[in-house]
Amino acid sequence: MHLAYSEDGKPFQALNHNSGVLFAKATQNENGTLRAKSLKNPYLFRMADGTFGVVAVRTEADGQQDEESRGAVLFFASDDLLQYQEIGLIDLQSDAYVRDVACEYDESSRAYVIRWSDENGGHYRNRIEDLFDLTGAGAPEKAEPFTLVAVSADIEGMQHRNVIRVPRETADRLIGRLTVPENVAIEVPDCITAASAEDLKTLKATAVYSDGTTAPKSVDWDTAAVRWDQAGTYRVNGTVRQEHYAFPVAANRADPCIAKWNGKYYFIATNDADGNQTLYIREAETISGLIQAGESLILDTQTYDHIKGLLWAPELHIIGDELYIFHAATTGEFFYEECHVMKLREGGDPTCAADWSMPRRVVKRDGADLCEAGKVISLDMTVIQVNGECYAAWSERQFVPVDLGAWVYIAKLDPKEPWRLTSDPVLLTRPDFGWANNHTFVDEGPFALIRGGRIFLTFSSAAIDATYCVGLLTADVNADLLNPDSWTKGNYPLLTSRSVPGEYGPGHNSYVTDDEGVTWNVYHARPGVEGPRGTGIRRVHFGVDGYPVLDLTEERDLNPALAGVSIEVIVKRD
Repeated sequence: MHLAYSEDGKPFQALNHNSGVLFAKATQNENGTLRAKSLKNPYLFRMADGTFGVVAVRTEADGQQDEESRGAVLFFASDDLLQYQEIGLIDLQSDAYVRDVACEYDESSRAYVIRWSDENGGHYRNRIEDLFDLTGAGAPEKAEPFTLVAVSADIEGMQHRNVIRVPRETADRLIGRLTVPENVAIEVPDCITAASAEDLKTLKATAVYSDGTTAPKSVDWDTAAVRWDQAGTYRVNGTVRQEHYAFPVAANRADPCIAKWNGKYYFIATNDADGNQTLYIREAETISGLIQAGESLILDTQTYDHIKGLLWAPELHIIGDELYIFHAATTGEFFYEECHVMKLREGGDPTCAADWSMPRRVVKRDGADLCEAGKVISLDMTVIQVNGECYAAWSERQFVPVDLGAWVYIAKLDPKEPWRLTSDPVLLTRPDFGWANNHTFVDEGPFALIRGGRIFLTFSSAAIDATYCVGLLTADVNADLLNPDSWTKGNYPLLTSRSVPGEYGPGHNSYVTDDEGVTWNVYHARPGVEGPRGTGIRRVHFGVDGYPVLDLTEERDLNPALAGVSIEVIVKRD
């Protein structure tokens, strides 16, 4: 289901880059595998309590009729049209497949009326007092055909459904969350009292965005005309600084990670140039310096007997003042891929291979291997440190006896021996939404961003082609992170091939905060549908509700017409 909005009922504009906001969940087969589902003909309506409901026809992934949905419609509930809960199939007491559906609340009878048609052209209606009672619908009655009001919209691929009015507060939040904000103003104080150019350097401009959010921006001030040894008032001009990172910043580098260690920045990534046989690291004084920095080999498939290839998704993590690299590798074949950890020796140089320990395999709390070799693989392990606790999150995929797809797990991690779990793994997410299982069933690449009392755990889904995308799990920092109920999974991805023109299959991202306090999203994507994976860097904006915005491009982040600012500088001398 997609959403579009209009202020006056005239031409509608697509939200969320014309990507879906609501997907049917997969069902589970007896052997544990998932069966992907899709939906068609969604109908949005107001519930009796003022919240929202959606009814839709559930289908198989390819659009064919879903046997389990015979004589039933799928029902969702939502408070805000951003987060939806799939309640289940409402039984319409019929053996016919539903072709189309609509629903409204009838105030006079205090019941909902579900209108629907079947594949034979028959039209019916059922009454039900409580939609959450999936078996509570009355018997179907023959009814007149229902029609949908036409709207004016030029939206690619649109299959028109219904129109609903929403409160201004709901609309503003929807537009704020489902459109990319843009810079509409730059604010600086009228004047500042300063004793030196250094005082002025610390002053930040405030960028104001169309959704009402703001972000601090550094300014390059021209203070040549200021006499710091002479009291007076001076008009100083400046230019708001905008870091430029043209995509890609590193070709043939995927699953990228940047971290700061002992005053320097380090970049590491999967090396697609040689078929994932080596890991190289870059070092620089700044994030931008990493782009042209040289590379140092720190791991290959020749050094250790148990490391034979498929060196995937390296991540740099600082745990207890020690630097580690978490990565995946195989002892031979693909089906033996497993999470490993390397530790930098005390006083070691991260760019020196000899200063890194031999990779050791991650084990469970009892010392057993994390996965059964040859049957289950593990990869993409990351570290989450919050409230003095250390956690690992990773992706795991069972292939034998059946392929379950890749699922993301979490467990506590021993900070003194971070290759050892100290709790049993807990399932966080599996690829049950359509954007995660359109070619293959994959949830992988988790990485945590902690801000404003919340943990934003992004992860990547689908095949690593142009359909690759970034999903989101959120939890309160004080919640029990080993309780799956503490996490909320978003219904739609934050980043897709529709998000930024020219970047296809974005995903497997990580985050780094620079010396100015700016958080950057480090990710990979493709410069064309069939192009090679390459690394990108883009600022993370924190938009409506404090959620991360990953698709704010440089053009929207800073309007060049607003980049010039000025301020009065008052110099006082004793």
